[in-house]
Amino acid sequence: MDLVEVSPNAAPPVCRVMDFGKFIYERAKKDREARKSQTKIEVKEIRLRPKTNEAHRGFKVDDARRWLLQGHKVRVTIKFRGREMDYPEIALEDLKEIAQALSDVAVIEVTPQMEGRTMLVVLAPGKASPKKKEKGEAEA
Repeated sequence: MDLVEVSPNAAPPVCRVMDFGKFIYERAKKDREARKSQTKIEVKEIRLRPKTNEAHRGFKVDDARRWLLQGHKVRVTIKFRGREMDYPEIALEDLKEIAQALSDVAVIEVTPQMEGRTMLVVLAPGKASPKKKEKGEAEA
């Protein structure tokens, strides 16, 4: 049997007479359970160019919608080449249209911003949970 300091931050510190090996094992087990219950949020990415046409952008937006409904974050990047850098408003308009198209399932987490030769916006899953509740109530 050992004298184990269970809670050192308490005033006064809490100690217990117990087997130290058992204490370490139980603490590790508790940590494993906590790690198991965590949710890992992935950031998916959609890459576009300023000259990407509407049809291809529509496919990418559909992918983003599916990922957002699955609970992932989506980063939409528009990469500039050559003289495209002179017209960032084209990319900004595209990003705003994409965010508007996904506004029913997402919220803008990071507003459109330039990073070197790319402009990006990050969308996080947002208002999707009320629809799930409505489906649950309709089935009940």
